[in-house]
Amino acid sequence: MTAPAPTTDTGDPAWLAAPAQAGVTCELERHGIELVLWSPADAGDGEVLPMLVAHDGPEYDRLASLTHYIAAGITGNWLPRMRLALLRPHDRNRQYSASTRYSRSLVEGALRTLPARPRIGMGTSLGALAMLHAYCRRPRMFDALFLQSGSFFSPLFDSHERRFRYFWRIAGFVADVQHGGLPDRPVPVVLTCGVAEENLRNNRLMTQALCEAGYPATLHEVPGAHDYTAWRDAFDPYLTRLLQQVIRSNS
Repeated sequence: MTAPAPTTDTGDPAWLAAPAQAGVTCELERHGIELVLWSPADAGDGEVLPMLVAHDGPEYDRLASLTHYIAAGITGNWLPRMRLALLRPHDRNRQYSASTRYSRSLVEGALRTLPARPRIGMGTSLGALAMLHAYCRRPRMFDALFLQSGSFFSPLFDSHERRFRYFWRIAGFVADVQHGGLPDRPVPVVLTCGVAEENLRNNRLMTQALCEAGYPATLHEVPGAHDYTAWRDAFDPYLTRLLQQVIRSNS
């Protein structure tokens, strides 16, 4: 049984200062997708482990210490052993805006070359939208989703975004999801969104659509805004609980 993550009453998350054993990283390019793969130092090359797949991975790592969070969790025994795939976009706005071409390259190409069970997808903003889009294209590639401040644009709430080049492609995908377009394979979905964000209303609407489709989906409205500090501070307890639950149930 995994132990709870360290907690603190003030300041930064306690896991930022927690000890973390070094892992092994390698840079890969698979089917046009660039990524940094992090593994525990004692993981064998052929060992199939759970994997957390993160859009905007290098930024998550640099600005929210995602690798340290995973490594500290494994070291402290409040997270199971797993790998972390940090995905690096080439053209973020194009790739992460419900692009069928990008999602195909990710789920039918790159991830197929990286065996894992279970596999959890995560992302922020457009990266969260793109992870949901990838799941909808190939639902059996993911066993859970962790979506932070997703850019689930709709004309009802996001008219201020209409100048964005890919607004209508995103809005079309979101509308399809909200009107019965989700796969018939409900997986756990945890969403977080800052109480000060413009994205809060469309995250509420997406959570409602997921729940109505039978998905065990929960939205956590957290302090802060649309930035990596707020996203980092939501890792624990929300990502911690999701990883513990999903990996335990698939072990």
